[in-house]
Amino acid sequence: MADKRDYYEVLGVEKNADEDTIKRAYRKLAIKYHPDKNQGNKEAEAKFKEATEAYEVLSDSDKRAKYDQFGFAGVDNGASQGYSHAFHDFSDIFGSGFGDIFENLFGGGFSGGFGGGSRSRANNDGASLRYDLELTFSEAVYGCKKDIEYRRYDVCQSCGGSGGAPGSSKKTCGTCNGMGQIRSSRGFFSVQQTCPTCGGVGTVIDKPCASCRGTGLQEKKQKMTITIPAGVDEGKRFVIHNQGDAGKNGGAAGDLVVIVHVKADTYFERDGNDLYCAVPISLSQAVLGASIDIRGLAGQTISIKIPEGTPHGKMLRIRDEGVPYTNSSKKGDLYVKILVQLPSKISREQQKIMQQYAALEKATTSPDLVPLSSLSR
Repeated sequence: MADKRDYYEVLGVEKNADEDTIKRAYRKLAIKYHPDKNQGNKEAEAKFKEATEAYEVLSDSDKRAKYDQFGFAGVDNGASQGYSHAFHDFSDIFGSGFGDIFENLFGGGFSGGFGGGSRSRANNDGASLRYDLELTFSEAVYGCKKDIEYRRYDVCQSCGGSGGAPGSSKKTCGTCNGMGQIRSSRGFFSVQQTCPTCGGVGTVIDKPCASCRGTGLQEKKQKMTITIPAGVDEGKRFVIHNQGDAGKNGGAAGDLVVIVHVKADTYFERDGNDLYCAVPISLSQAVLGASIDIRGLAGQTISIKIPEGTPHGKMLRIRDEGVPYTNSSKKGDLYVKILVQLPSKISREQQKIMQQYAALEKATTSPDLVPLSSLSR
């Protein structure tokens, strides 16, 4: 008993851990120390068995209660007896994507040596492709049409996707005997993998097509025009179905995933559906008020009324001049930050007028400090 570690310590969880926490901890360790991923590594195999034994006990409420009360003495008759509970249902422990995880790790399907199921059919669906589309700031805000070009695998025109030359025939694969899968035992697990000879089809072609070398697919250049709706933002994804690589042997085509990247604009910034910009005005315009015209993002003229006594940094809100909402006639607002520009040099006449104004203003020479909390950000 002395050489055994506490089950909670093995999984790295607290004693009050809930079922989901225990399951996640075991899943992480099982993937890390799985014997198929660490072939010949006795230490990894031992850690895998140790984690599985701990999960067998802690995932069973009755066994966990006995372990919490009596320690190893309360579960010695039930633990490490084939791990029947832990491996009863891999999809419960690892989720529905468990088979995909181990297929990526070990190159094929997976079945537990304790009665678990197996993946026996090769996946002939085509791969989905990614296309990174760069838009100008204006194109993203107002929408546009873009011509794109990429390369994808399509059905071979010479053989129609069969992979065989004229007059060729198919015969049962001798490696897998037509099953499309081969099985090998690794430790106490049985691993099922796609047959490397036939690629999971179960048959081989005696005379492969010269154009596609028996794959049934040929790489080609694909062109299309896509419509970008108004209001898209950085990272937006568009999925165009069936425009990825074609599938093999009747498999479905993959998708084309278009990911939007937006260039920064010199004068405008965006926050959701609102636009922000800055405009300079003169001292007299700030003091007396004025009406000014600025150029909008789309080149349109936007008239703005500057109220009397507008301070430097004032943010004016112009309704419905922002970013259109996607698939809607509604728009965000435009926020214009006012920058009051003081003249660096003034004429004698301007100086005289300012001196007259200063005399009338009678500004204090001992101003009070302003609370920082009162300042607008």
